Amino acid sequence: MSTTPLPELGRRAKAAARILATVSSSAKNDALALAADRLLDRSDEILGANASDVERAVLSGASPTVVDRLRLTDARVAAMAAGLRSVAMLADPVGEVVEGYVRPNGLRVERVRVPLGVVGIIYENRPNVTADAAALCLKAGNAALLRGSSGALESNRVIAASLRQGIEKAGLPSDAVVLVEDTAHETAVEFVRLRGVIDCLIPRGGPALLSMILEQATVPYVLDGDGNCHVYVDAAADLDMAERIVVNAKMQRPSVCNAAESLLVHADVAGEFLPRMGRALQGVVLAADDRARPLLPGSRPATEADFATEFLALELAVAVVDDIDAAISHIARYGSGHSEAIITSDLKAATRFVRQVDAAAVVVNASTRFIDGGELGLGAEVGISTQKLHARGPMGLRELTCVKYVVYGEGQIRA
Repeated sequence: MSTTPLPELGRRAKAAARILATVSSSAKNDALALAADRLLDRSDEILGANASDVERAVLSGASPTVVDRLRLTDARVAAMAAGLRSVAMLADPVGEVVEGYVRPNGLRVERVRVPLGVVGIIYENRPNVTADAAALCLKAGNAALLRGSSGALESNRVIAASLRQGIEKAGLPSDAVVLVEDTAHETAVEFVRLRGVIDCLIPRGGPALLSMILEQATVPYVLDGDGNCHVYVDAAADLDMAERIVVNAKMQRPSVCNAAESLLVHADVAGEFLPRMGRALQGVVLAADDRARPLLPGSRPATEADFATEFLALELAVAVVDDIDAAISHIARYGSGHSEAIITSDLKAATRFVRQVDAAAVVVNASTRFIDGGELGLGAEVGISTQKLHARGPMGLRELTCVKYVVYGEGQIRA
């Protein structure tokens, strides 16, 4: 465990942030490329450390969902490195003029993107977040102050050390990435109270972590909330398409926040669609309402809690609804504001769903699994915000900047 006091780690990150705010895009891109190289060079070491973390998790009785989030493979390490290179290829938002205009008195006014400063990220059992968050923060000119979980500590140590080596080799401050190795609860509380150090806090974790943030944080934060995502199959849906989408949204990787957790089916197509879904969703535990259960042999009765739960597992709540109004009302009642999908060939229904469903992302005729920074062309993401200030949806580079006004004059004074 690190003996470096948290305020000292914060001071180092703050000092690095001042430098990073001024470096060129090419320098940041070089650092990302070299950091990606180091991840690959140390892949065996990363996987060895991760194996220790996974073994401890299994011995402690961790759920399959937790173990899946924690586990790294050769492919996942390669994906982390590819994510760094992908971010390096993205346009640098720093210095972008968002808006410019001239006042009647001749003042030229611009709104310009600038880094946030120190981005604090507190997260659970997802060692890939260490690389993804560091890459995005660096490209946006920020320092990343990272506090992972005890369960992923060995993995995070090697990943962070690899990133720091690559960044330093590029001539930038290694403290662009600072890992807090003290995983005690008291340190987590101290972390979210680092006023004057952390400019924006982004938590990635379950209800307990989010509750702690809401109760304890004294720094600005953006919530990466639950993903209780729905797929609504409309009366006008192509049922072959709908089957493919529902299977993908639920089963492709059930342990992540953009996996589907509830299936809503219009009554007009439920009789045909639900029996085929019961066959297609082999291995998925189905919790069905009174209208869906007769069409899904082997399903169990759905409770109120089922429709409000982010399962993060091979479980799915299913309901039959009379119309699109009922689907939208159901989502408004139980949804978490993450990602919601409609399957339909009716343009009016799709338009209505898009306009009336209040979520960070609304998907038409595609899987909710696409609500991801990489899939949407943002490179890696640092989280998916389910709140409305200052960012909503996948948080890529632009969401890790803010704007400042720059005003150019020629001696004007105010009357």
